[in-house]
Amino acid sequence: MDVDRRQVMAYRVAALGLAERRADRPGDLAVLDLGVQEYTPGSAQVALAARTDAELSDDRLLTVWAARGAPHLHRRRDLGALVTALWPVSDADASARIHSAQIPEGGKLGRNAFEATAIAFREVVTSSMPRGEASTRVSALVPRELTYDCRACGARHISGSVWQHSGLAGGVEVESRGKDATLGPIEDAPPLPERNAGIQDLIATYLRLLGPATPADVAKYLGSTTAEIKKVWPEGLAEVRVDGRAAWLPAPAVPALAAASPAPGVRLLPAMDALLQARDRDLLVPDRARRKEIWKLLGNPGALLIDGEIAGVWRARLAGRKRVDLTVTPFGSITAGARRAVEEESAVVARARGVAAATVAYG
Repeated sequence: MDVDRRQVMAYRVAALGLAERRADRPGDLAVLDLGVQEYTPGSAQVALAARTDAELSDDRLLTVWAARGAPHLHRRRDLGALVTALWPVSDADASARIHSAQIPEGGKLGRNAFEATAIAFREVVTSSMPRGEASTRVSALVPRELTYDCRACGARHISGSVWQHSGLAGGVEVESRGKDATLGPIEDAPPLPERNAGIQDLIATYLRLLGPATPADVAKYLGSTTAEIKKVWPEGLAEVRVDGRAAWLPAPAVPALAAASPAPGVRLLPAMDALLQARDRDLLVPDRARRKEIWKLLGNPGALLIDGEIAGVWRARLAGRKRVDLTVTPFGSITAGARRAVEEESAVVARARGVAAATVAYG
């Protein structure tokens, strides 16, 4: 099967629940199969509001460090499968995920680094506590190779790469972030994994929502290497050629890809929305200069989606407790109809951010 990037974009937009805003509760959205990253405070709620008109709070969800050690909203019922699927498949896989110049010897510990840190988490985080206190106590319990000297505070800290990659296995929930960040124990947390299980299902989920894709794409998403992901690549996938490039998709999803067409409308997606998590960024945004506007080293903006294509960026600033001010920067000229739709979507962002009103200015 041969398709072009336009058809793939249409497929992903639909698979991720962005073609039509529904009334489903957040925990029932398909995007929760992969998780919703909280890139900045409130960004996960904006991602949910782009997909549903339902109440955004859902007690079936919680925030944990998941893929790449990044904080994600996930369903509580999925944690047992998620923790084993994210457990490293080998020592080489573990070393790749936690590689850091801060701990050049730490990566050599492989899966033992994950295990030691997860055990320390379970010993330390037995009730809600400040993140800084948890870090200090966990750092004292793990092998010295996993810690580094912090000049700023004169203490020795565990590397963030190990710390966050091991949090879910350590039974830790991210209760809040920012200045007053706190961690707590996951109620009825799944046990510490003995080995990886379910990685093929996790790969298939990525491909179902962000495919067709390649082992290299999945490896980048997980922070691993292509070689390690190829060893656990699922069977029964359909090969698809996207603009001549080989990629894969779960076979049951092929009819949906074949029938996909761009969905009309506008969405204001937060930074690191699931659509932006695909690692073939040249497919999402063919123009290299535009890609640099979306994916930065620090401080990514949100993405403006118009008729199924990423057509600009946006940023938000809360103005007190009653209003959020949006600055939208299209990549080119947009129609008057699209501008009206952006105004309507700004109210969706306001709802997600818990304020009554929004303003829109164009940059």
